[in-house]
Order: sequence, then structure tokens, then C-alpha cells
Amino acid sequence: MLLMFAVVDIAGSQVRVEKGHTLRVPKLASETGSQQRFSNVLLVSDAGKTNTGKPFVEGAAVEATIIGHGRGDKVIVFKMKRRKKYRRRNGHRQDFTEIRVDEITSPG
Repeated sequence: MLLMFAVVDIAGSQVRVEKGHTLRVPKLASETGSQQRFSNVLLVSDAGKTNTGKPFVEGAAVEATIIGHGRGDKVIVFKMKRRKKYRRRNGHRQDFTEIRVDEITSPG
């Protein structure tokens, strides 16, 4: 059984999505529980039939529900130059939005 999936451009990141999947994307400026529609679909595949866009597929869209917002794990950035007494330690936590894909619409 071949599943329907799409590759979507969400906030500058290309993400492969399937119906019912939950994923983390870069932070979106929307409220929790709201519906979001992504029309920048780069590729749609349904039962082995693939439709690619130039650059986007006309008439294709992905509907998703925003589950929540959060921050990722801390990443430590450490810089050092040996024998020079130079050390810098910095931490970073990336903001994200968690979404659940509700529907993928393909053209035709």
C-alpha cells in the first residue's frame, strides 16, 4: 500500500509530510489550536503517481493544526584557541512549532 505524501516549504524548511503525522517546524506566528494552510507544495505523491512543481504544484495544499509551541534542547557552542587563553562558551535553544497534518490536497 502506497501512502500519499507531500514535500512542503514551511518557514524556509522543506519537510516531507503525511496525513496524521506530527512534526516540529520552525516557529510560526499562529495560536495553538488554529488551522494553518500551506500552499507552497513542492511535490505530491499519491499511490505512486508523483506530481512535481516548478517551483510549486498548482492547486496543491496541506492543512495542519497547530498543537503547540516550544523550545528545543540546548546546544552548546564552544570556541577555543589553544595556548592563547581564548575560550568562549555559548548556549542556544531553537524555537519550534509542533503541527499535526490533517489533510493533503492534490490537484485534479
